[in-house]
Amino acid sequence: MKHPNLFQSYTFNNGVTVSNRLAVAPMTHLASDDNGHITAEERQFLTDRFRGIGLFISAATLVHDGGKAFYGQPEAIGPEDLPSLREVARIAHDQGAKALLQIHHGGWQSIPALNPNGEIFAPSEHPETGAKALTEAQILSIIDGYGHAAELALEAGFDGVEIHGANNYLIQQFFSAQSNRRTDAWGGSLQNRLRFPLAVVDAATAVRDKHAKPEFIIGYRFSPEEPGENGITMADTFALIDALVRKPLQYLHVSLWDFYKKARRGADTERTRIEQLHQHIGGKLPLIGVGNLYTASQAAEALATGWAEFIALGKTLLINPHWAEL
Repeated sequence: MKHPNLFQSYTFNNGVTVSNRLAVAPMTHLASDDNGHITAEERQFLTDRFRGIGLFISAATLVHDGGKAFYGQPEAIGPEDLPSLREVARIAHDQGAKALLQIHHGGWQSIPALNPNGEIFAPSEHPETGAKALTEAQILSIIDGYGHAAELALEAGFDGVEIHGANNYLIQQFFSAQSNRRTDAWGGSLQNRLRFPLAVVDAATAVRDKHAKPEFIIGYRFSPEEPGENGITMADTFALIDALVRKPLQYLHVSLWDFYKKARRGADTERTRIEQLHQHIGGKLPLIGVGNLYTASQAAEALATGWAEFIALGKTLLINPHWAEL
C-alpha cells in the first residue's frame, strides 16, 4: 500500500471505529424526486460511488418545511421519508462505509417555489430574497425539526448525522452578525448568536440519549470565515469551536474550497485556516478537512500535515468512483 496513513482506522470518543481516514464530502446531487425521495438516477449515482471510503456523508437533507434550498433535495421530515432514507443508508453500508445523514435548512437561501405558499424564512428579514424573519415559535419548531430528522436517521439505520452549520445556510445565518440582526435572545451578542447552533446540537444529542444509542455519531460542519464587514471571522469561529467541543459530539468538519487556504481575519493571516482551527481544537475532537485534493499523494500529504484526522473528497469521487480502491 503506497499511502498507508489514509487507511489507518480511527475510533471516535463514543467507541465507534471507522475503517480509514477517508470521507465522502456531502454533495448535493439534485436527484431526489419532488417528495425528497430517492430516484433511479440517484440510486445509480450512489451505488459503487465510494467503495472503500470509511465515512459517507449524505447530501444536505431537509429537516423542516420552508427550508428547501435545492431542486431534487432529499427530505427527513416525516415517516413517509423513511423508506428512502433506509435505502440510502443501505447503499452506503453495502460499500463498507459508516453512513451519516447531513441535516439541513436553507434559511434565506431556500427557493420560494419549492416551499409551501412560496414563503421562506431566515433569522432576520432578508429583502434580497424576500425571506421573512422567523418568530420564536418557528425557531423552536425548526430546532425540533432537526431533532426529528436525527430520530428518522437513527430509525432508518444511519450511523449518525452531520449538522450542516456551514455555507451560509440557516445555522450559519444565526451565528453570523451579518445575517442575524435580531434583538431578542436569538441575536445580538456572540453568546446569543451561538444559541441556535447549540440548540440544534442539543436536539440531536437528546435523540441519541432518548434511544440510549451512544454509538450514534453526531458531527458538525462549519465555514470558518465570511466576507463582509460583519461577516464571521476566524476569531468568531474559535468561539464556536470552544462551545462545540464542550458538547458530546464525535467530530467537527470544516468546509473549505482549498485545504491550504490562509486565514483572512481574526487569526494569523500567514498560516492556513485549517492548521489554526486544528490547533484551537487541541485534540478535543477530530477534524475533517477538505478542499481541492484529487490524487492519493495530495490526500496523504494533507493528512500528514497533522491538521486533520480525516480527509473528505467531493469532486474527486465524482471523477473517479473507484479512487479509494485504486
